[in-house]
Formats: sequence, C-alpha cells, structure tokens
Amino acid sequence: MISRPPLLQDVRILDLSTVIAAPFAATLCADLGATVTKIELPDGSDALRGLAPTTPEYALYWKAVNRGKTGITLDVRTAKGKELFLKILKNTDVLVENFRTGTMDRWGLDLKTLLEANPKLLVLRLTGFGQTGPYAARPGFARIFEAMSGLTNLIGTPTSGPQHPNLPIGDLVAGLFGALSISAAIASIRRDPSQSGFEIDLSATEAVFRLLDPLAVEYEVLGVNRTHKGNRASYTAPSNMYQTKDGLWVTLVASSDAIFKRLCTAIGKSEWVDDPRFSSNPNRCINVVELDTGIANWFAHNRYLEIEKLLNEAGIPYTKVYDIKDVLDDPQVKARNGIIRLVDTDLGSIPAPCVVPRVSDIKMATIKSGPKTGEDNSSFYKTLGLSDQEINTLEKDGII
Repeated sequence: MISRPPLLQDVRILDLSTVIAAPFAATLCADLGATVTKIELPDGSDALRGLAPTTPEYALYWKAVNRGKTGITLDVRTAKGKELFLKILKNTDVLVENFRTGTMDRWGLDLKTLLEANPKLLVLRLTGFGQTGPYAARPGFARIFEAMSGLTNLIGTPTSGPQHPNLPIGDLVAGLFGALSISAAIASIRRDPSQSGFEIDLSATEAVFRLLDPLAVEYEVLGVNRTHKGNRASYTAPSNMYQTKDGLWVTLVASSDAIFKRLCTAIGKSEWVDDPRFSSNPNRCINVVELDTGIANWFAHNRYLEIEKLLNEAGIPYTKVYDIKDVLDDPQVKARNGIIRLVDTDLGSIPAPCVVPRVSDIKMATIKSGPKTGEDNSSFYKTLGLSDQEINTLEKDGII
C-alpha cells in the first residue's frame, strides 16, 4: 500500500495571530501536515488564554485551538525582536497575522519590509473588515462578523429577535477561509515558483457573508428580506424541530416530494399525499403552519424510541438533537475515530475533533495540544544560531 505524505508537508507557517479566527486557520493547516510555529508575547497575554473553558490552572480552549503547533515567544515591537522576526521569516512560507489594519506597518513590519526579508513569503492578513474601506481599522469579534454579514438575522424566533449561537461561529468560518486561502496560495506559488510572494486580504465579515449565497438575489429579484423564523425553514417544508412525548427534541427534513410522501405514511397522514396544500415544496412552504401543527402533534404523542423506529423504516432524514455527550457516545463517531486524543503535558491527553478531511493512505499522526507560553524557545532559537547565553539574555530583557 502506498503511504502518502501529509497534504501540507514541508509548508512552514509562522502564526503571529491572536485569539481564534487566524490561529484556527493555521491549526487546520497543521492538521494537514504543515509545520506551524506559534508566536506569543513573552507575558502570555493572548486573550484566548482567558477564554472559557478554563480551569484555575489551564487554558483549555487554548490547548484545543492551537493544537499541533510549536510555541515560542517574541516581542516583534522591539528593535531586537523585529530583527529576530525578520530572520525567522527567511525560512517561512506563510505568515499569519490578524492585527488591526496598519498595526504591523506602525511596528516597521509593512509588506515591503516582510517581502524584502523573504521575497517568496505569503502573508495572510485576517481582519474583521479587510485592508481597505471605511471600516478597515475597526476592531471586530465573531459576533460582530455574524451580525454584520446578515447571519445573525437568520437565527432566532419572531418573538426572541435575532440571536447568536453559543460559539464564535464567525471566527471559525473565517478560519476555514483562512486555511483555504493558505492552501490555494501554496498551490499557486508551487505551480509557478518564479512568482514573488504576496498578501492575502481576508475579511472575516466577507467570509461569513460568503455562506449566504441566495440572500442577495432573493432580495433583488423577489423583494424578500429573509429573517429569523425559529427552527422552521422559510425555503423548504417540512423542516423543523419537534418535541417528543418524553421531552426530546428531534430535527426533521422532508422537503422532497418523495420523502414527504413516505413521511405522511409513517405518521398516519396518508391523506396529505393528495392534499393540494402539500402537493409541492412551494405549496408546503405557503401552508407550513397547518403542516407543522400536524407533525408536531404526532411527535408530542409518541416517545423517541417509537419515532426512531418508524422514521428509520421510512427512510426519513432526522436526528435527535445531540449534546456533546451524545456526540462522544455516537456509534458513527466511534467507528470512524471522530474524537482523537491530543497529547498534553498537563493532563496526559485531552479529547478533540479528528482531522478533517481524511485522505486515503495518509496515516493520522499523533497531535500535541496547544503549547505553553514559550515552551520551545530554547530549541527553536538555537536553530537560528543563538547560544544559550544569548537566549537567556533575550529572556532577561523581555524580548522573548
């Protein structure tokens, strides 16, 4: 059997970014085999170290988000720090940063200076709104990106108003686009090695908006301004969440005519098959209140195990709404080793989602959790030719 190398093997990434979005982009690349070096300030003041979940001793979110990285410290704002940083860049393929637009320029690390240090360098700049435009210098967090992209307006009920998910989805979406951007840039420069390095301008708000494909044309052509509808979808029916007799929540989608007919039989509503109100998806969307009321009533009079049996037999797409315990216990997750163990020097190991995607003949490597502040300083800086004494002096002076 052929053993393939990791997809991003030999790609060297320097992660100068903070919190979640850009670090997540670099971590996804590390999952696929890139060598990622995480740079922190010497005081370990990255806000992610204080973001829940934490224990009194350990930053658990940090351990998960920055998995698979080497950890060093360096204050690039100082003269000596800048000198070391530019030296590190000479052996770097991709620099990842997420400071407000213009910040690195003020530190004397503008794009021209970075490319002089390494003419082949790819620079991913992940900001809230991009490098240009009237909002370029604004600060931003996940909930800002979610709200300004239009995503938040799709979540919630007519009575609750718009709502945010209890997870920084905006950061994670931006991170996904960041990893895609890095991979595409690497492919481009390896296809044509004669080209010089360049800047990748990634706006987190634009990344989230990119997910909302139909909204702009729906508004322009149909005059529809899509908004929050609770768990009911405005574009297909039936598609909602229903509560069982024993109090569990089930999400169900039966939008195609064929699936809908099978659902009607399964829940004892065969008369709906020939009802003109429900004869097509557009008609079902118009008459969704009557449809949902009937389905909700059936769920309310049946226990989950009975529902599970009937819907499985009928081939209806559905699932109980999982909490994290359900995810960890699920047989599909277990069969595919969907939860891996990250090696951790404090806790022995911690659970985390598996590497995505899977590629045939690439063995899944053991991954280490996010590094402690500066834990690899000595070994890393020795590769730059620094002696133990020089490294100790840099630490004493607060440079590393």
